[in-house]
Amino acid sequence: MDDDEARTRILEAAERLYYERGYGAVGMDALRTEAGVSLRRLYGLFPAKDDIVAAVLARRREQWEDALQTKVEAAGEDRRARMLAVFDHLAEWFVDPTFRGCAFLRAWGELSGTDEQVAQIVREHKAAFQRTMVELVGEDVAGGELLAAQLSLLAEGAQSTAAIAGEPSAAAHARAAAEVLVDHAHAA
Repeated sequence: MDDDEARTRILEAAERLYYERGYGAVGMDALRTEAGVSLRRLYGLFPAKDDIVAAVLARRREQWEDALQTKVEAAGEDRRARMLAVFDHLAEWFVDPTFRGCAFLRAWGELSGTDEQVAQIVREHKAAFQRTMVELVGEDVAGGELLAAQLSLLAEGAQSTAAIAGEPSAAAHARAAAEVLVDHAHAA
C-alpha cells in the first residue's frame, strides 16, 4: 500500500472511530488497528494525533459542503426552495443510522479547551456555513443577514436536538420555522 492509500485508510478509520466514540476515547493504537497500518507508518504520515483530527475535520467539512451544495442545487433556481433545501438535507442526514450530531460541535466540546487549532477549525466551519446561508438568502432581501443568522441557528439547533434526543423530526420542525421566517422576509 502506498502513502496515499494508507493516508486514506487512516482518515476513514479515524473519522468513523472519532464520530462513534469521541476524539479523546480513540488512541493511536486503535487507529492503527482499524486502518490496518503499522504504528510507524501512522506516525510517519501523521506525527501527532492533532494532525489526524485536523485532517478528519477537513474531510468532514468537504463532505458537508459537497452534500449541502448538491441538495441546494437540486432545489433549482427558486431562492426560497434553495434556502429550505438546507433543512431537507438535515432531514436526510438525521435518519442515517450513523448520525451522532455535528462532528464539529463534538470536537469543540471535547478539544477546544486544550487545542486552539481545533477551536479555529470549528469556528471557521461554522463561519463558512453562515456565509453559505447569507449567499442563499441573497443581498436583495431586506434584513438578509439577520434572516441568514436565524436560519443558521435553526439548522444548528436542529442538529443538536436530533443528536441529543435521537429525534430526526427536529429537521421538519426547524424547516417549518424557517418557512415562516423566509416568507415573512419576502413579504416585507
